[in-house]
Amino acid sequence: MANLFNTLNIGYTGLSAAQVGVSTTSHNISNAETEGYTRQRVVASAATPVSSSLGQVGNGVEITDITRIFDNFVFDRYTDISGDKEYSDFMKTSMEELSTYFPEIDGVGIKADLQEYYNMWQTFADNPDNESIKLALANQTEQLTQNISATQIKIQDLQSSINDQLSVNVKEVNTLAEELANINKAINLAEAGDGYTANDLRDKRGLIELNLSKLIGAEVNKSAMDSDIGTGSNEVSGSYNLSVNGFNIVDGSTFHPIKMQSIGSTGFYDLSYERQDGALLNMSEKISGGRIGAILELRGATIKNTTSGVPTDGLLQGYVAEMDSFASTLIESTNNLYASSPKDRMTSNVLSLKSDDAIMSSNLNINPGSFDLVVYDIDGKEVGRRSINIDIATSLSGVAGSNSIQGQMESSIDDNQDGNAANDVDDYVNYYFSEGKNGNQIEFIMDVASADKGYTFSIEDNLPDDSFGSGSNFAGALGMSRYFDGTKGNDIRLNFDLKNNTSDISAGKSPSSGDNSLALDMVQQQFEKYTFSVGDNTTYDTTIYGMFDLVATSIGVETNRVINVNDSLTAQFNATQQEYSSVSQVSIDEELTNLIKYQTAYGASSKIITTIDQMMQTLLGIKQ
Repeated sequence: MANLFNTLNIGYTGLSAAQVGVSTTSHNISNAETEGYTRQRVVASAATPVSSSLGQVGNGVEITDITRIFDNFVFDRYTDISGDKEYSDFMKTSMEELSTYFPEIDGVGIKADLQEYYNMWQTFADNPDNESIKLALANQTEQLTQNISATQIKIQDLQSSINDQLSVNVKEVNTLAEELANINKAINLAEAGDGYTANDLRDKRGLIELNLSKLIGAEVNKSAMDSDIGTGSNEVSGSYNLSVNGFNIVDGSTFHPIKMQSIGSTGFYDLSYERQDGALLNMSEKISGGRIGAILELRGATIKNTTSGVPTDGLLQGYVAEMDSFASTLIESTNNLYASSPKDRMTSNVLSLKSDDAIMSSNLNINPGSFDLVVYDIDGKEVGRRSINIDIATSLSGVAGSNSIQGQMESSIDDNQDGNAANDVDDYVNYYFSEGKNGNQIEFIMDVASADKGYTFSIEDNLPDDSFGSGSNFAGALGMSRYFDGTKGNDIRLNFDLKNNTSDISAGKSPSSGDNSLALDMVQQQFEKYTFSVGDNTTYDTTIYGMFDLVATSIGVETNRVINVNDSLTAQFNATQQEYSSVSQVSIDEELTNLIKYQTAYGASSKIITTIDQMMQTLLGIKQ
């Protein structure tokens, strides 16, 4: 039954409740700037009353819980938009950097160098025997090739740098996921039995969930919802797993690391998920969220060729492939034209072709058609011409008369129709095939006796009347006579011999002084359409200018797109962050108000105790 001692206890419960309130409020104030901290509130209720003849008499207050002010729905939206924004921020930063490699809008860069390069060929055509113009043409060619090469290397370096960031971020994901599994174990132990909530541990878990969403777009799945309407809090509890597009990285207190493997010569990382039976499942193609999702979108996620280790997708890999297509077509088409300049020897690039392999079955850019071998005497007079045909079965080497390059060159044919079997192309030009450790080569070499007399030969592609750039491309694809060395964007350069001796640069298709026909063809090249192959399935029929414009424009358009998307996401993120902060973040003004409230409650409860003390003193005084 109720008595003075019971009333004294009521005052004590009030003191205790106020003290817990002050401690909780102090904890909130101390962690106001702590990342991931969620403000806490004391949940109090009336203690079980004491029954008496007069009815139930109040028995004070009791603390039922200290809960987080947390809304799981708002937090889920916040983590989702945080992952999307991290993805968008990384895309924006990377694309803005990439776009600086193409300053074409300012009238400088590769396109400006390309225009000046063709202007120099026109100047050379106007003065085909001028040595100073040859030097100027060589310098402009080097400036163009160095700019192309430097730009391609920058793109590949950016791709490599992003790949390095992939390694760092995956390691961070594994570290956080393992920590998350340990926190889950600690939460289960802390909350076992009495049902109290491990608030600070849950805050740490929430912060890790947020960081994993930013890193890899991870999503959390829990089984049940606990809510407390009075405190403005709803909390998911029960079974727990954190997944990335269906791959469970954390199951309760169990952690499944993401495996990384360096592929091929590029050192690009491939990501996989290890099942419980030890089998590895490719994971790179499944990750689309967070910073790692942006990294894979840029670098490329699919690596099918484990030898080269080059991705088959990805924005940067696409731009690398487009730049390679631009550069390789410029190299091959120029070299194909330059082969019409007479020489006494032409040597191919190193080839993976065997002597009896069908040329058109290789990865060389050779088309069905024909080219002419043309022989000139010392005065520049044409003394022999023979067409060499290429079809699907044509190989490099073979016996005279066979459907091979060698067989057609060595056939005994009266090219001049003069009845003399000793002054035809096969009597002047010899074919050689050599094998080496790094590959094979073919050579066309003028007969020694004829070379001593000043005889030379050239290769002229036979082009359809309606297509300047679509001949067999035999000389260009094999690099038989090179104005450019290299095969792609990062190694294009002026031919080494021409760089060291610019006097050897030719303007004509014959040895005659004043011939500028080759230089005019070089000028015309800029206006002709070629087929640019990008990857396995994409081709563009356009000019050399057009192909470069396609690369630069696509980068500019994509950069503008990701900037616009980022602006929109930033607005959404700010609104969601503000909503989350209004629910869970500590407000110093509110906490100071609560501190005054609990201080007042503490004083009032102490007044109860002093009042009961006075009553007891009065009671004892009556007894005396």
